[in-house]
Amino acid sequence: MRIAIVGTGYVGLVTAACFAELGHTVIGVDIDRKKIQKLSSGKSTIFEPGLEELIVHGLKGKRLSFTTDLQTTLHKVDIVFSAVATPQGKDHHADLSAVFTVTETVAASADHDILFVNKSTVPVGTGRECERRIADILRKRKKKIRIPVVSNPEFLREGMAVSDTIMPERIVIGINESTAAGVHEPLLRKGVAKSSINARALMENLYRPISRTGKPIIFMSRESAEIVKYASNAFLATKISFINMLAELTEKTGANIRDVALGMGLDSRIGHRFLHAGIGYGGSCFPKDVKALLATARQCGCDFGIIEATDSMNTRARERFFERILTFLPKKSTVGVWGLAFKPKTDDMREAPSLDLVSILIAAGHRIRAHDPATMENARKILPRGIRFCPSPLEAARGADALVLLTEWDEFRGVDLRELKKTMKGTDLFDGRNVYEPSAVKAAGLRYHGIGI
Repeated sequence: MRIAIVGTGYVGLVTAACFAELGHTVIGVDIDRKKIQKLSSGKSTIFEPGLEELIVHGLKGKRLSFTTDLQTTLHKVDIVFSAVATPQGKDHHADLSAVFTVTETVAASADHDILFVNKSTVPVGTGRECERRIADILRKRKKKIRIPVVSNPEFLREGMAVSDTIMPERIVIGINESTAAGVHEPLLRKGVAKSSINARALMENLYRPISRTGKPIIFMSRESAEIVKYASNAFLATKISFINMLAELTEKTGANIRDVALGMGLDSRIGHRFLHAGIGYGGSCFPKDVKALLATARQCGCDFGIIEATDSMNTRARERFFERILTFLPKKSTVGVWGLAFKPKTDDMREAPSLDLVSILIAAGHRIRAHDPATMENARKILPRGIRFCPSPLEAARGADALVLLTEWDEFRGVDLRELKKTMKGTDLFDGRNVYEPSAVKAAGLRYHGIGI
């Protein structure tokens, strides 16, 4: 199939490269000319394992291309995906300006029936508004073409985005039968409304290379699909905040949060995933989506007290950890920082704990030596001046009065703790992700500070 994907950020770029790998002809569209030039040369603009190889493969096979020209691209494709950013706007609502710009451009430029698919994370009702805007523009153009609007939320995990796209646990597609006007008349079956069968058939064809491997495609209303993404992220965020809440209790009672999480996680109704105490969640999705869901709930008159507690507990988890660090640090200390990205296997620093901690430490007069395996280039642009970026974990710890681990990269797990002790000046190791065994740290001559241990 011929597909355009507007927006080449994490979601758009991964989706484009993976669809091309599955055999579709894909055009990635972005307004950033420098980004398009880099992608067209086979260089990925983000750090994501396996992604650059797919980009190169797609370009060589002429199944993948990139452009800044959306209007011309629309004449060549059957489906257009909107994968533009929906950042947090006023009152924590999602800023949908980019989504609506894409919507209106498609409606103003399309010259044939085309399917519009919202891949961006958007609040419930966005598809309805996109449909309204499309209808208004087509009416003014006096254009008798159909542009159905479909919701197809993504569930990608940064660091595993390629496998999550090609081998997803589920594919969610939201179609409203009464409004998704038909396209591609030959696909119609006798007795089935245009609205459902055409959009549904196109999406089934699009995902057939994946569904034939047994991965489920779930069709539902557009409104339900729009809520699924927010609900999924809010639930996972709640698990994280719940275990961090318990960690505060275990610290005060002599219990061990690892043992508590193990005992809970062996219950198949609960499971182990996202039951790891630490300094909370970050990134481009959980913080933004939790707040956006809360904003939508308030707008609809719903009391989402559990989600409000999830959000506030996430802030508290960081603050408690940062306060402990500041309590133990001598004045004008040198602090080694391991991990700047919000999670391993990505260079994404959005809502990363490092953003807050580094700023707090520098403001308090401390010196920073930092290392991250993937995001040093980004960090130089984002973090305050005066930080020394080091080529290795041990170099970041050299001469440090204290060491703080913020991101649980495998590179940090394998460090020789006795060698670390020799490298540091002080002995305090603040483990924000409970990576190390306290007994092993103590045996190496270091003082361990974990979460809930």
